[in-house]
Amino acid sequence: MGDHVERHGLRIGVELADFVETEAVTGAGISADTVWATLADLVATHGPRIADLLDERTRLQSAIDAWHREHPGPITDIDAYRAMLIDIGYLQPVDDDTHVDTAGVDDEIAHIAGPQLVVPVTNARYAINAVNARWGSLYDALYGTDALGDSPPSGPYDPVRGARVITQARKILDEVAPLDGASHTTSTAYRIVDGTLQVTLDDGRTVGPADTVTTVGWAGPVSTPSRVVLRHHGLHAIIEIDPTHSVGAVDAAGVADVILEAAVSTIVDCEDSVACVDAADKAAAYRNWFGLQRGTLTCDVTKGTTTFTRQLADDITVDTVNGAITLPGRSMMLVRNVGHLMTTPAVLDTNGAEVSEGIVDALVTVLCAHPATSFNSRHGSIYVVKPKMHGPDEVAGFDAILTDIEDALGLPRYTVKVGIMDEERRTTLNLAACIRAARHRVAFINTGFLDRTGDEIHTAMHAGPMVRKADMRNEAWIAAYEDHNVDTGLQCGLIGHAQIGKGMWAAPDLMADMLATKGAHPAAGASCAWVPSPTAATLHAVHYHRVDVAAVQADLAARLASNGPRRNPDDLLRIPVANDPSWSHDEIAAEVENNAQGILGYVVRWVDQGVGCSKVPDIHDVGLMEDRATCRISSQHIANWLLHGVVSADEVRDTMRRMATVVDAQNAEDPDYTPMGPTFDGPAFHAALDLVLSGVEQPSGYTEPILHARRHEAKEQT
Repeated sequence: MGDHVERHGLRIGVELADFVETEAVTGAGISADTVWATLADLVATHGPRIADLLDERTRLQSAIDAWHREHPGPITDIDAYRAMLIDIGYLQPVDDDTHVDTAGVDDEIAHIAGPQLVVPVTNARYAINAVNARWGSLYDALYGTDALGDSPPSGPYDPVRGARVITQARKILDEVAPLDGASHTTSTAYRIVDGTLQVTLDDGRTVGPADTVTTVGWAGPVSTPSRVVLRHHGLHAIIEIDPTHSVGAVDAAGVADVILEAAVSTIVDCEDSVACVDAADKAAAYRNWFGLQRGTLTCDVTKGTTTFTRQLADDITVDTVNGAITLPGRSMMLVRNVGHLMTTPAVLDTNGAEVSEGIVDALVTVLCAHPATSFNSRHGSIYVVKPKMHGPDEVAGFDAILTDIEDALGLPRYTVKVGIMDEERRTTLNLAACIRAARHRVAFINTGFLDRTGDEIHTAMHAGPMVRKADMRNEAWIAAYEDHNVDTGLQCGLIGHAQIGKGMWAAPDLMADMLATKGAHPAAGASCAWVPSPTAATLHAVHYHRVDVAAVQADLAARLASNGPRRNPDDLLRIPVANDPSWSHDEIAAEVENNAQGILGYVVRWVDQGVGCSKVPDIHDVGLMEDRATCRISSQHIANWLLHGVVSADEVRDTMRRMATVVDAQNAEDPDYTPMGPTFDGPAFHAALDLVLSGVEQPSGYTEPILHARRHEAKEQT
C-alpha cells in the first residue's frame, strides 16, 4: 500500500500528496487544503453513487445471463429479445430531441478533421512526441516506412529511395494542395504574388492553387520563399524550399520537404495504455500531464553517443500581406481518465478502503489543466475523455462529478468538456440518451472495436460459443455499430461542437496497408481516427485531404433527416454466436493459440515491467500495438469457448505454457525481461491464466482487477 498521510479524513499516498501540495496547485489560485476537502466531499457524495451504478451493471448482466440460458444460441426472435432488454431497464426510451450545445470548444475539436494520437501519460518521451506530432515530415514518413510498398533500406541515406520519395510526395501534394488545372509533379519554382502561391511549371506556365486551397502565409522573400503554408479541407501543409539542402538540391523546385499538419488532437491516456497501481504510479502520471499542460515537460533522449533534451514544440510564425500570424505548434490535448470500476490504494477512505480511482482522476487531471496555468486551450476549456461508461445514468453521474469539481475549483460551468467512449454495449444501444445526459459538455464520441467486442462477448457470454475473432468483423452488429455511432452523433448535432472518432490502426509497421484502408474512416463521416505513432499520423493526414469530412457529414445529416438511420437498428441486437460451431481441432487450436500468445505477450510486460502499451509481436511476429482493450477481447473469447466446451481447461493451460515459451523467445533480447518458463509460476503467467479461467466472473470482462492484483504481487517480489 505504501505510506499515507491524513488529509480531511482521507489517507493520501505520500507521493500523491507531495505532488498535489508542492506542484499541482501552484499558480492555480487554489490551496491544497481545498483540493483535499473537495476530494473528501466527492468520495462521500459520489462514491456510493458509483457503487450503485456498478451494482446495476451486475443486476442487468445477471438478468441477461438468465435469459440466454433459457434461450441459447443466436437470437431468433428479435422482438422478444428487445422486449426483455426494455423490461429489465437495459434499453431506455429514445428522446428524439437531443441536441448538444457545448460551447467554448477549440477548432481542433469542433471543426478540424484529422488524425488523433493516443499516448500513455506515463511515458514522457512518447507524450512529447505525440503532442509535437501536430506537424510531421511527409518525406521522413515515406522514406522510413513501407508506405512506398517496400521496407526502407538500412544504413546511410539511399538517393534512389530519396528520388522515389520526392516523386511520391509530389503526387501527394496534388491531393493536399491541388493546383488549378496542373500538377506539382511538373513544378520548377514556387513564389508568392499578391499573397497567393504561384507555381512555375516545366512548360513555362504559371498556375495558382485550386479554389479549395488557401495560401495562409510564407517565410522569406516572396520571390524565393523558404516556406509556403497552404490550407485544404481545414488542414495545413507546408512546402519547405531550400536549394542548398541535400534533398532540395536535387529537386527541380528546390523543395526540401513537405510538412503536413497531422495529429490535430492527442488523447493523453491515464487508462488502457498505462499500468498505474499505486500512489507512486499515479503521481508520476499526473506529473507528466501537469508538465504537458504547463509546457514544461522535458525528456533526455540518447541516440547512439548523443544525448539531447526533447521538449514541446514552439508555435509556427509566418508572414501574410497583413503581417505575421502564428499557427499552433502542438496538438490539442485531451486526457483520458479511468472508468467507474476501479479503486486505488493511492487514496483510502475513513474506513481504510480504497476510493474510486475515477474520482481521483477527475479531480487531479482537471486541477492540472486549470485554465490559470494551462496553455492548451485557447478557450480555457479542459477536455476529459471518460471510458467504459455503461448507459446514460453513468454518463449523468460523471457529469455531476465534474459539476462539483468546477464549483470547488472556481471554474465556470461546463469548462470541462466530456468525451464519451462508445465502447460498451449498453452505451451503444442508448447512445443518444448518453449524449443527452451530458449535452452541455459533450466534445467527443468514438467507436472502439476491441473493447466493444469484449463487452459484446461478455454480455452474451451464456448464449453460446462466439465466432472466431477474424470472423467478428463480418458480423452484422459491427457495421451497424460503426454507422450508428456517426449517425447518432450527427442527429444529436455534434457538427461544430464535437469530434466523431474511429478506432486504432494497430499495426505501426504496416503503413502501406494503413494508407490503403484507413481512408474509410473519414469517408464514413468520422472527423478523427486513432493512429499508433506520429509517423502514422502524418500519413493518415493524407486521407483527410482526399475526403472532405465536413461535406460528408453535411450530406449524411441531410440524408438522415430525410431517410433516418443507414442501418437496421435490429442489427445492433444480433449477437455474434456461431450458427454451426463445427470447427476442426486444428482450427480451434489455432484460435486459442493466437489469443493466448497475444494475452501473454501483453500481460508479461504489464505485470513484470509496468508497461501498459507497447508494440508486441503476434504469433506471426507482426508487431501490433497492444493495450488492455486487445487483452480484454482475447481473454473473453477463450473464456467463452471454455464455458461452452469448445476447449477444455487443461487444453487452455497447456496452450498457455506453450505460448509462454514462444513469448519468452520473442523477448530474448530484452535485458529487462523475466522469462515465464520453464517454471510458469510467476505473477505474469498466473495473471494471463486468471484472465481466461476467471474470465466469465470478471465484471464486464474487464482485465484491470486481475492485472492490478498481479502487478502489486510483482512489485512486492522486487
